[in-house]
Amino acid sequence: MANFNKVLLMGNLTRDPETRFLPSGQPVCQLGLAVNRVWTDQKTGEKREQTCFVDCVSFGRQAETLAKYMKKGRPIFIEGRLNYRSWETQEGQKRSKLEVVVENFQFLGTGGGGRDGGRESERTMGASSDGDPGWGGAPASSSGGGAVLDDDDVPF
Repeated sequence: MANFNKVLLMGNLTRDPETRFLPSGQPVCQLGLAVNRVWTDQKTGEKREQTCFVDCVSFGRQAETLAKYMKKGRPIFIEGRLNYRSWETQEGQKRSKLEVVVENFQFLGTGGGGRDGGRESERTMGASSDGDPGWGGAPASSSGGGAVLDDDDVPF
């Protein structure tokens, strides 16, 4: 039987990223993401909203980049995979968690917190799972700059 484990999420950070280091020295960044769903109730005709809170984790260069540029409330697009972790606390309690391991991501903008109310040029930055950051799928320039997008360029 074939298997497929892929998650695509777009939402806002619920807290500032938390960075820790593995015994090997590799950075690990933990993120909380809020993803909203809005729909119209068929019976009442009123708009309804549901928020799903998702724990995400990133490793290596990606972790450093996320910790450096992301803050609570900022929007992000994350591509990753589901991972189930279980452990036992020092008190002997069993704990478990389903989380998203970040494989790629793109910064979506300022989240309205920028100097010009969120209307400054949006840079999208992605990083592949091999730790090599790229700029929004655009070819890298010799100056190291990224792709600058207008609202008309964004497909959603």
